[in-house]
Amino acid sequence: MTRDRRLPPFVEELTGTLGVHSQYVLHGNIRDIHLVRHNSAPDEGGARHPRDRTHPLTEVLWNALRPEGYEALIRYNVLDGFTVVSGRSAEEVRELLPARGPVGGGAAHQGGRGGGEATGPAPGVERVLRSIATGWQQHRPQQQPQAGRAPGPQPRRQDPYRVVLLIDYAARIPTDVSRLSDQERDFFLGCLKLAEEVRPLPAPDGGGRALFNPVIWLADGERDLPTWLVAGSERIRTIGIPMPDFGARQRMARLLAEDHAAEGHVQEAPAQPAASVRLEKSPRPEADPHDVDTFARSTAGLTLRAMRESARMALDRGLPFSSMRDAVRVYQLGVEDNPWQRSYVRDQIRRSETYIRGRVKGQEKAVAKTLDILKRAALGLSGAQASHPGSRPRGVLFFAGPTGTGKTELAKSVATVLFGSEDACLRFDMSEFSAAHSVDRLVGAPPGYVGYEAGGELTTAVRTDPFRVVLFDEIDKADKGVLDKFLQVLEDGRLTDGQGVTTYFSECVLIFTSNLGVRGRPDGPDRGGRVARPGMPYHELEEIILSNVKHHFVEEIGRPELMNRLGGNVVVFDYISDAVATEIFDSQIANIQRVLREEQGVLLTLADDARRTLCEHCTADSDNGGRGIGMLLETLLINPLARELFGQDVLSGTAVTVTGVSVAEDGTPALELRVAPVERGETR
Repeated sequence: MTRDRRLPPFVEELTGTLGVHSQYVLHGNIRDIHLVRHNSAPDEGGARHPRDRTHPLTEVLWNALRPEGYEALIRYNVLDGFTVVSGRSAEEVRELLPARGPVGGGAAHQGGRGGGEATGPAPGVERVLRSIATGWQQHRPQQQPQAGRAPGPQPRRQDPYRVVLLIDYAARIPTDVSRLSDQERDFFLGCLKLAEEVRPLPAPDGGGRALFNPVIWLADGERDLPTWLVAGSERIRTIGIPMPDFGARQRMARLLAEDHAAEGHVQEAPAQPAASVRLEKSPRPEADPHDVDTFARSTAGLTLRAMRESARMALDRGLPFSSMRDAVRVYQLGVEDNPWQRSYVRDQIRRSETYIRGRVKGQEKAVAKTLDILKRAALGLSGAQASHPGSRPRGVLFFAGPTGTGKTELAKSVATVLFGSEDACLRFDMSEFSAAHSVDRLVGAPPGYVGYEAGGELTTAVRTDPFRVVLFDEIDKADKGVLDKFLQVLEDGRLTDGQGVTTYFSECVLIFTSNLGVRGRPDGPDRGGRVARPGMPYHELEEIILSNVKHHFVEEIGRPELMNRLGGNVVVFDYISDAVATEIFDSQIANIQRVLREEQGVLLTLADDARRTLCEHCTADSDNGGRGIGMLLETLLINPLARELFGQDVLSGTAVTVTGVSVAEDGTPALELRVAPVERGETR
């Protein structure tokens, strides 16, 4: 394995801990292909240019483990039993294993639980696992030939074999992980004992590290195996394999774009081991950066394998690479690389100011402070002033201010800037977590309670994808027990759920929102009335809201430590001005026109008088901000417009002009419309 190859982070984590852990549970995206960076063949000047290649998980693992001195890779599943995949001592190890075929198995081989037969792997499997983990140190004497195998010399040597075992489809070993049979329980207990009893094996030449013969369980989720096995020993390490992040999808998109242009087909992963790949000297065609970026963004939530299949679909349909978004859409309907350490996050933040100000209007100071905190997060400086910053979240933001001023919109914009998609924003409405027991929904119920096996909504989601924005909307409505959990996250960057599984938030950006501070304290001179008003100078508004937010956490709910950890991360939003309200109105009108044009083929225009009347009514009261403008637009324009258009026989290709708007005293709107075919030359 060459030094300049870039391996996935989970592989580096595994290879770096072989001296202290005897078993591993790899869970998550285990069926995907993975990107490995290789050196190309030298060009005419002798320089090597790194290029990405895709490999399946088994190939990536073996080519990282082989240089550590391992002699064979063994795979086990309940259907095929033990097989030797590769290695210089493959033939010798094959002689030491049972004959090919299942050795024990779950319900698929021994009957269902209701049939009265025993379930779980046969006792022979556990003995083979022990032999593998010890390198067959107990098998030095001459062995008898296996049944069905031709007699011949049996392998004998003094040194133990250094091998790796992959237990594939580990979730299919138990019939029901929450109700193990006696035989299943004994098997997993034997594996837990083995993890504690086995010892590292010395290097054959005495010069390398003493390493375990690792047993690597491959499971879709960490709860597919008994919890007491996964978390029951310091010798067993769980490693999550996340879905590809935006940076990985960009690399994959670039690779697929080059293959698409150069050869007209998507290359398969090479059959030879990854360490031996030598790339061609001929130059690869340059991919259009815009097309690559569009493809990568459109595949949020997809695996790299799905990206490859989408590219194949595009080729099958004769689509150019610029139309890859359409291929992804068809594919979906038919069916610890760290982004913070990459330059694209900083580039995105540099370019994001105009983008964010276009989405969140009239909040210059709030946006500026948010960008400062994001820049700090991208540089890893959050909490850097502390002597032991630990693993705190990358960034923490508390958005406070009047409703409808863009707090949630800014949170979604942050997710788009950092991780390429609004889907990276995980939102929790804290009004749903106001009851004392609701904390169990976030972190999982304690043992013995309903929902214990399901885990927590928050912890499960963050373990699945730790690089994301987590939005806690209306945090002041949450129960105090929920706030205590947030205190732990802000201080230590981690949470341990009811099953003892720890979730780390060190790569997340946490955003809290609240309307606190707009109204006075119930015991104050205003008796809960509004103390922050539109038109108030920003510095006065900020001072009032900060003071009331602090009073809420310190005096009302008795959580001064939570306020201390939020510190200077409170971002105050201003009321929207009349000019900003007009901008928001125009933006929402443009959205209505776009939706009608794209969905129905209708070209909507508003006469000047009609637009002016609508704007006056929709922006008359700015207390509810942009959300209030949108609600009034629904009432005064969208609803009556939909009523009129619904009666039209043909919509596509029509031009609808709103020539007049009137609102009765009871608030009932009426529109004057002119409907005609779209004239040639009009933009549709």
